[in-house]
Amino acid sequence: MTPAAFTPDELERYARHIVLPEVGGPGQQRLKRARVLVIGAGGLGAPVLQYLAAAGVGTLGVVDDDTVSLSNLQRQVIHDTGSVGEAKNASAARSIARINPNVAVEVHDFRITTDNARELVRRYDVVADGSDNFDTRYAVADACAAEEKPLVHAAVGRFDGSLTVLKPFESGGDGQRNPSYRDLFPEPPPAGMVPSCAEAGVLGALTGVMGTLQAVEVIKLITGIGEPLVGRLLLYDGLAAQFDTIRYKASQ
Repeated sequence: MTPAAFTPDELERYARHIVLPEVGGPGQQRLKRARVLVIGAGGLGAPVLQYLAAAGVGTLGVVDDDTVSLSNLQRQVIHDTGSVGEAKNASAARSIARINPNVAVEVHDFRITTDNARELVRRYDVVADGSDNFDTRYAVADACAAEEKPLVHAAVGRFDGSLTVLKPFESGGDGQRNPSYRDLFPEPPPAGMVPSCAEAGVLGALTGVMGTLQAVEVIKLITGIGEPLVGRLLLYDGLAAQFDTIRYKASQ
């Protein structure tokens, strides 16, 4: 398919990308043609959606079945006070349109499960998971592995976060299969072991750090630049202002 030429508005909008030799016009065209599915329009999904919209990703899919509450606004910066009580998808779509009217938004007003995950993810090129529970994380990761879709996964605690990229359907430079989410987390923790944000709290800006890093990894995957976090888990300690990276492998 011949890519559509950039309009003068798009050339100006994406000028700081296009001037980057690693991205350039071809990379920006790949962003324009890309379809990215974002799981959750919450603390992580908010910056992911905002930065991918600003970057010119052509189509953003948003999966969320919740409404905006006042207690969300401390971290879910894609929403505002006027959107309290509104469906998160509708609020997010309106914000995306304000950021970049060239981006198409597809909203999915349901909770993703093992029953519907594969059908949904196969319609997209890359998936970014910002969900807050292990049932959804396993469903998304298993579906992406089965459909051979790259998955950018992030999670946050009170003051810390983690990030990785999953491509278990490919092999690494050593010829070994890339690890999957189940290699990283073979089974979920016991019920009640990991408190929710409502129970434990979370530093609002922390979700911005981790969600923005997710957006960077998505852009790298689409444009083919850099080295994605495949087989590496990036850990961020917000209180210590420290990043660490650990490697993990597929189980034999």
